[in-house]
Amino acid sequence: MTAMYGSAGASSHPVVNASKLWAGGVATALVAALLAVVGILVGRGLFGVEILAPKGEGVWGDADTGWYAVGAALCALAATGVLHLLLLYTPKPLRFFGWVMTLATVVAMLAPFVTETGLGSRMFTAGLNFILGVAIGSLLAGTAHTAVQPTASARPAPRPYR
Repeated sequence: MTAMYGSAGASSHPVVNASKLWAGGVATALVAALLAVVGILVGRGLFGVEILAPKGEGVWGDADTGWYAVGAALCALAATGVLHLLLLYTPKPLRFFGWVMTLATVVAMLAPFVTETGLGSRMFTAGLNFILGVAIGSLLAGTAHTAVQPTASARPAPRPYR
């Protein structure tokens, strides 16, 4: 009978498949890094916008392009860590994760506007940061849906007959 009604010490938190979550996080980091490189190539090559380096550096720019891609990947891995903690310890973890990602994306979009570059460069970089934030957030939210195994809800024990 105990199996039917669940044990008294049953956890209300879902079980997180950490290997699946982190595999998705690494894949998201790879996508974010490649998306950053593509965004910089499009900005410099198609639109002639100075992103992270002066125009004289060419389409590939300087070492900042690689660091931007690495930074995007590290942000994706950091977001995976935050998501893992939220899944383990908070109620409604995906709602909190949505807020965290939205606010982090807004900060990333505002960051270029404190630099001394041209308006076009700031706008394009803010747009690229927006795309990166949406990509990281949506890919990790999808990964979380597949990495979480809900626990069976324990039914209360029946009341004794009188």
